[in-house]
Amino acid sequence: MTTSITAAELKALLERGVALVDVREAVEHAEERIVGARLIPLGQLERRVAEIDRTLPVVVMCRSGKRGAKALEVLGELGVVGARNLEGGILGWKAEGFPVEQAARKPFPLMQQVQIAIGAGVLAGAVLSRAVHPNFIWLSAFFGAGLLFAGCTGWCGLALLLAKMPWNRVGGPGGAGSASCCAGH
Repeated sequence: MTTSITAAELKALLERGVALVDVREAVEHAEERIVGARLIPLGQLERRVAEIDRTLPVVVMCRSGKRGAKALEVLGELGVVGARNLEGGILGWKAEGFPVEQAARKPFPLMQQVQIAIGAGVLAGAVLSRAVHPNFIWLSAFFGAGLLFAGCTGWCGLALLLAKMPWNRVGGPGGAGSASCCAGH
């Protein structure tokens, strides 16, 4: 059985009934979502698997498909068989021209927050190394190494930290879970 599903196949399946699980972070889900998608961030999937209606076909989705693929692995380990990943995630869904529900007030995108924080850290390290002490260059190296690690592994501690900040809480306390700052959101 295939482990992926196209946007067109999902669109048809939504009309018949599907357990669509959005494994993105709460702030991403709040920004835009496929109508009917249930938010269970990837980092919470293990402890919330019982919330998935297994009497329906199970489809997972994320931003572009990478976290969805990881979610399939987690679900498989938890005994959920036959789940499928939306090809291209919500980006693929929108590329096909299918509608998304959007928040009336758009939250500040988590990826943009990560980019600003890393840029500020690199810039601060460079400026401080010239103006204060050469060892401040290690601050730039720290942020560069973190970005490299995130790109290689798909896990970003900075995104995890930012997702837990009060301004990113969606739907009350505990709204944000683990995060990834890789390009494959």
